[in-house]
Amino acid sequence: QVQLVESGGGLVQAGGSLRLSCAASGRTFSSYRMGWFRQAPGKEREFVATISWSGGNTYYADSVKGRFTISRDNAKNTVYLQMNSLKPEDPAVYFCAARKVNPSLTIRTRTLASEYDYWGQGTQVTVSS
Repeated sequence: QVQLVESGGGLVQAGGSLRLSCAASGRTFSSYRMGWFRQAPGKEREFVATISWSGGNTYYADSVKGRFTISRDNAKNTVYLQMNSLKPEDPAVYFCAARKVNPSLTIRTRTLASEYDYWGQGTQVTVSS
């Protein structure tokens, strides 16, 4: 089992940047695919980005492609989401999620919230115009 704690959210002006971090407990962090999702008030949780256990495979929602970058440091048990050029439509609670994987199997990109086993509590991102 893994516990996830997000940090780095806050208030930023439109066009600005934030870097979110998600620290994971446990010694098997490198056995998890990690993802970032977000949920705005009154909306469903939506996929933002995901990264494979090794960090070699990443995938983004069209709405953030070219602006956000997901990365991970397995030595620090941490996954990051660098968010640049933030827009008024980006504010939401951002959640980190983990899915246990078998590194010996073919990598499959996972973009559905239901495909992830563990979730953090979320961190609020607010963008002022």
